Amino acid sequence: MDKTLTLRRPDDWHLHLRDGEMLQAVAPHSAAFGRAIIMPNLVPPVVTGEQARAYRERILAALPDGAALQPLMTLYLTETTDPADVVAAHRDGIIAAVKLYPAGATTNSASGVTDFDRVRPVFEAMAEADVPLCVHGEVTDPEVDIFDREAVFVDRVLDPIRRATPGLRVVMEHITTADGVDYVRDHAVGGAMGGTITTHHLVINRNAILAGGIRPHYYCLPVAKRERHRLALRAAATSGQGPFFLGTDSAPHPDRAKLQPCGCAGCFTAPNTVSILAQVFEQDGALGQLEAFTSLNGPAFYGLPPNEDRIRLSRHQTPVTFPQEIAAGDETVTVFDPGFPLFWHTEPA
Repeated sequence: MDKTLTLRRPDDWHLHLRDGEMLQAVAPHSAAFGRAIIMPNLVPPVVTGEQARAYRERILAALPDGAALQPLMTLYLTETTDPADVVAAHRDGIIAAVKLYPAGATTNSASGVTDFDRVRPVFEAMAEADVPLCVHGEVTDPEVDIFDREAVFVDRVLDPIRRATPGLRVVMEHITTADGVDYVRDHAVGGAMGGTITTHHLVINRNAILAGGIRPHYYCLPVAKRERHRLALRAAATSGQGPFFLGTDSAPHPDRAKLQPCGCAGCFTAPNTVSILAQVFEQDGALGQLEAFTSLNGPAFYGLPPNEDRIRLSRHQTPVTFPQEIAAGDETVTVFDPGFPLFWHTEPA
């Protein structure tokens, strides 16, 4: 090895762990993170505090002995969500946030919101109780080009919600555009806005999915955009600026479901995400900002202390190898391939 780097233990502020056999297979690959915001889009979705409590217990049972991971649960916002249940679940420490999926925007989002006026009482209760809202930032209007749906969401949905509900703190999750970066940066005063950035959106643009042949394991939602947007994400992540923090959106699907005429969206990055990030930050001459992005900015937004324990990253002379796939029951799940060799390896501090 020729270089080492010690960081406070990273957190993952946007993670899919699924349930059943898939949960058992993928949870150990996120076990080394300190905390993770767990997505609620199961089938059926996690919509009440009691359901979130039960799901958390299933996650803890799936983690290996000695795992660092603390699951931070969320509720799936529907047009029948009870504001009192949201506030009580947050007060009792069962949930850390509420997740807004526009109906039909992504995997298992059919129960999401179509009429935003119907959930305004929930937003108002959340603002008063300081419950953060995590948003999947895309409109689903079929007339809007899929590559424009994030920018349109900011104008049509996100900005009106925030203007109508002063005090509501919002995380724009998995930002994929320069428009999203600019909006978060411009509205982050006083911790009002945060933005998560995924590992894979720092690495791929839309050419990775389509140029030279269709690569379904790079297909995700929000879909990767033009190169200028990827570079805007890299600049935001490597800046160390407070409103931007890691949310991997690691989203496992069986290969059988990915390799279909209408395949599932999602990249499974949990096994190698820290090594990829170290490589990306090194490429951009920003290793000194890696801890802010992975370990400091997220806790600051959520009002939590940074993790006290550390991890050590060592840079090896030869590439570090990761499995190309993992088993999940009788299924396989392909691990995200960044398309370049990885030289950083995580070790106990």
